[in-house]
Amino acid sequence: MLWTIVVILLVLWALGFFVASLGNIVHILLVIALIAIVWNLIAGRGTRAV
Repeated sequence: MLWTIVVILLVLWALGFFVASLGNIVHILLVIALIAIVWNLIAGRGTRAV
């Protein structure tokens, strides 16, 4: 579930480079995605749930 959200946020972030109106919002979403990844690694839940 977390990885799905991360992928979606990364795609939106990439689209932000091409769509000027999404610029700031998408970069904020990218920061949230990175925080989620770091939190997941620190919490010790490195295994993927299928």
